[in-house]
Amino acid sequence: MTGKRKYPVGIQTFSEIIDKGYVYIDKTDLMWQMIQVSKYIFLSRPRRFGKSLLTTTLCSFFEGRRDLFEGLKVMKLEKEWQSYPVFHIDVSMAKGQDNMDMLRNALLLQLKPLTERYGTSADELTPGTVFSGLIRRAYEQTGRQVVVVIDEYDAPLLEVLHEEEQLPGYRRVMQEFYQCLKAREAMIRFCFITGITKFSQLSIFSTLNNITNITLDPEFSAICGITGEEIDTQMQPDVERIAGEYEVTPQEMREMLRITYDGYRFSRKSPYIYNPFSLMKAFNQRQLNNWWFESGTPSYLIRQMRQYRTDITKLDGLQVPSSAFDQPTENMMDALPLLYQSGYLTIKDYDRLTLEYTLGIPNKEVRVGFTEGLLPSVTGMRGSDVQMGFAARFWKALRAKDTDLAMRELQAYLEELPYVEGFKKKLEEVTVAEGFYEWSFYLIFSMLNVYVQTQVKCARGRADMVVFMPDTIYVIELKINGTAQDALDQIEKKGYARRYATDGRQIVKAGIGFSVEQRAMTEYLISS
Repeated sequence: MTGKRKYPVGIQTFSEIIDKGYVYIDKTDLMWQMIQVSKYIFLSRPRRFGKSLLTTTLCSFFEGRRDLFEGLKVMKLEKEWQSYPVFHIDVSMAKGQDNMDMLRNALLLQLKPLTERYGTSADELTPGTVFSGLIRRAYEQTGRQVVVVIDEYDAPLLEVLHEEEQLPGYRRVMQEFYQCLKAREAMIRFCFITGITKFSQLSIFSTLNNITNITLDPEFSAICGITGEEIDTQMQPDVERIAGEYEVTPQEMREMLRITYDGYRFSRKSPYIYNPFSLMKAFNQRQLNNWWFESGTPSYLIRQMRQYRTDITKLDGLQVPSSAFDQPTENMMDALPLLYQSGYLTIKDYDRLTLEYTLGIPNKEVRVGFTEGLLPSVTGMRGSDVQMGFAARFWKALRAKDTDLAMRELQAYLEELPYVEGFKKKLEEVTVAEGFYEWSFYLIFSMLNVYVQTQVKCARGRADMVVFMPDTIYVIELKINGTAQDALDQIEKKGYARRYATDGRQIVKAGIGFSVEQRAMTEYLISS
């Protein structure tokens, strides 16, 4: 195999990627098609999903830097290659401000390179008036319309999303900053805005009523991220290289990559998309890891889940209309929109007859990383301790189909599990002791990237938990201050396992007894 390829880990500047020979997955045809759709475009994608690379690609395109695009798909589409004055503003650089004045100053600092080039006026005192004046002067000085590219437009607001004292003031600052995008419409050639949350959120674009939101547009589902087809056609050498490191075949490594980093869908007809940051980092380091979570924690989401009393056991397999997750933040009645827009849930399926979407956790990386963030809040134990200790032993027992050993490992683990005092008051989702253990089990199995459902409905009741393994389905019933035989009898009497009779996998039924007084698993019975 030839020498090591260069992966653009942490590099989001298109010109640098091309000039220095980094791996680049060609999205320029989709970029060109997007430009034809509307004068004002908004796109929402999770963090580190290629939004910034797309913005810098747009900047190079509108600057007329044709040389950078030689050999790329856009060369067959674009004929004119005109140069425009380009305003590229990264609003994420204005995060972390303590008050409105500091936010204004941070925005003015972002505009400083433009004022040094196009000048300013003494009567321009706010970020919005400076921004407006810059568009006018650039238009007058160059004789060409201006291209405006705004990255992470919502970054300062996400930090204070539910801080009632700060949010209104921050929103007014951002509203004033963006007003010129409508007022200077005649002087703007193209305007592209990215962020994590939907553009209408926080009402900061209330006057910009002609913006086109392509976030859920099937045509642009793959404009950010990497598809399986692109891996097979453009990244096969990378798959072979990391396969050699793990001493597996390229086909086996392809499946390992799919399980770990694939699974995102951004429209009803979207192909499955890989997380580009994690994939490039895995190829660069030659190691599969939870790279996305290492680059940032989901702590703000966990806070939102607590505020909205989110039931974590119901996150997989949610069936909802698009209005449940594609809605303004200010209208949120639960954490679902933020979970979806931030990339912790994704579209798994779409029913054309009912217009219903099925949402779920995208892949192993998100499941394990998210669980690591939640586990301390629920059980008082660190995710890494569970994953490297109990979870590894438990997984080996299940893989060996030694259910008895797996249950003994579970029993030993639960004896060490602290029942969090004030749990009901703290999270307010758990009303009975079974709820605590259901949550604990859900998180434990999620650490193993095992698909788990709790409170599974059937004709005669609800099974406490069903665990889906590649060749086995475990139907589990918990009895608090009851016997394992009572739990097993309930599985049989209610027919919890019957719905899986034609599945083809082995069905294992487990009845578990708990003692509230001992706060421990007292006994278990297994039936096949």
